[in-house]
Amino acid sequence: MKKYQLGEFEEVVILTIGILNNQAYSVSIKDEIESRLSRTVSFGALHTALKRLEEKGYLRSYAGESTEERAGRPRQYFEITAMGKKAMLYAKETRDELWKAIPKTVLQTNLLS
Repeated sequence: MKKYQLGEFEEVVILTIGILNNQAYSVSIKDEIESRLSRTVSFGALHTALKRLEEKGYLRSYAGESTEERAGRPRQYFEITAMGKKAMLYAKETRDELWKAIPKTVLQTNLLS
């Protein structure tokens, strides 16, 4: 399989877009990450990751309908492309293989310590 590069935060972002499915726009992505991971996310970092993922061909953005609450501006939604799905699966398979390679003794906790 071709190697697909995902940074740690990019992986979190693309997984979150998958969770949100057709409701993935910047505020919903930020809120979902913060809620699920108890992790503060800046809009700057999020927009940088979204732009990188789109440039890599892993995401596609599209404009939603205009709303009055946004002064007529449409929300920008994100969806995962076929290549993005391959990158997600590659990241999961890679992590699974690494986890399987760790000897069980490494993960055992010593109650006497």
